[in-house]
Amino acid sequence: MSTKNGNQQDQQTVVKERQELRRPPLYKVLLHNDDYTTMDFVVMVLTMIFHHPQESANRVMMQVHREGVGVAGIFPRDVAETKIAMVHGLARKHEYPLKCSIERE
Repeated sequence: MSTKNGNQQDQQTVVKERQELRRPPLYKVLLHNDDYTTMDFVVMVLTMIFHHPQESANRVMMQVHREGVGVAGIFPRDVAETKIAMVHGLARKHEYPLKCSIERE
């Protein structure tokens, strides 16, 4: 009969809790129609601030014109709020009342 003389260390199991990473909620940036902002300006906003290609910018602009509102993009909240501030600043600079809003997706 052989005995173990302590050469083997006690093994402990270490359990690490896994944190579940969640993607941040996304928000739609909406452009609203008005009677003063030109279609060309809306297309410029969509290409410059939201990086839409020309064809997509025209499509969104027409949606805003026909339906009263259109989705400019979908972003995490802080990015969406920054884009809205950029749109409002550019519109104010060009003396247009273009309005943007945010809506949770």
